[in-house]
Amino acid sequence: MYIRPVQTRKDLAAFINLPYQLYKHDPVWVPPLRDEQRGQFEPKRNPLLDHCEWQLFLLEDNGKLIGRIAVFIDLLAIDFWNERIGLFGYYECIPDPAAAQTLLEAAQDWLRGRKCTSMRGPWTFVSQEWGLVVEGFTPSPVVMAPYNPPYYADHFAAFGLEKVKDLLCWYISAREGYQVPERILHLTDAVQKRYNVHIRQLDMKRYDEEVKIIINLANSTIIDNWGFSPVTEAEVQAMARDMKPVLQQKGVLFAEDSEGKPIGFAITLPDVNTLLRGLNGHLFPFGFIRLLTGIQRLRRYRMFALGVIPEYQGKAVDSLLYRAMHETLYTQDLWMEINYVLEDNWPMVNAIKKLGCTPLRRYRVYEMGI
Repeated sequence: MYIRPVQTRKDLAAFINLPYQLYKHDPVWVPPLRDEQRGQFEPKRNPLLDHCEWQLFLLEDNGKLIGRIAVFIDLLAIDFWNERIGLFGYYECIPDPAAAQTLLEAAQDWLRGRKCTSMRGPWTFVSQEWGLVVEGFTPSPVVMAPYNPPYYADHFAAFGLEKVKDLLCWYISAREGYQVPERILHLTDAVQKRYNVHIRQLDMKRYDEEVKIIINLANSTIIDNWGFSPVTEAEVQAMARDMKPVLQQKGVLFAEDSEGKPIGFAITLPDVNTLLRGLNGHLFPFGFIRLLTGIQRLRRYRMFALGVIPEYQGKAVDSLLYRAMHETLYTQDLWMEINYVLEDNWPMVNAIKKLGCTPLRRYRVYEMGI
């Protein structure tokens, strides 16, 4: 076996292409768009890289690629966390313990050489795309959600990586008879009346301004969440640019108080993975038309984010936003994955349980001292 750093455009193309080879016979995996994957590693398109030191590695055996890994240090995150935690991700490997050991050792050595005290992952260059699937390998992953075979957990455990945090997912299905529980309907009616909370949809004509509102709300609602780190203005603009083509106006809701001040938000993304299946990651010639005509007709979603400012937390405004989202998106074939929630975010976990959602998946983030 031979491990080497990615140094050329040809190497990067091989790094990006490896999952398409490893998973080509896996019926659950949905090939992401290759151009979108490529953009994650291009500083001009992904401004997160502006504050990262990073390296990609490829693993070969007899001239054949059998694994890959990315390793990086997010300098803004380190300053915010006040810990020198190195990150790894984009891990792919054949079912070979020696290959896994070689990849993870390369990441460990690279981070150790930069005086990191621990390594954490899987973590990616995309916001909120963390973790290894350890439960719930089916159905297929939703948009912007990781996927991996079950044996990766064995690779990590054998290397000495241990669980640091689990991320939980639930789902609802109208076809399976899901309805918002009656007691939640009464509760949210009372909340809306008591606090005079108004729910409104995203205004696409004011898109840039609406994005700033979301970022301000997010910074005040999730700043204390495990794993949070600040994002730059350039990252905000890039995220807004990338999401705009796939957003449905009705899938982004704001909660406002009696004076029109935003106090909460919820974002639900159409699951474009439904449309990407069978394209093998290529937008042209047929993928573009499929996306253009199909996004607004999708009835499968990922609830991507939900937050309420501290002054209104514990007052069921989150349940009110959830109810409003359900009513806004409802069709007889609605299916929505709530992805994901920190396992120890007890207010959110308990609220989701009371809403009658069904457990679906568990992602795990690992860490070890180095």
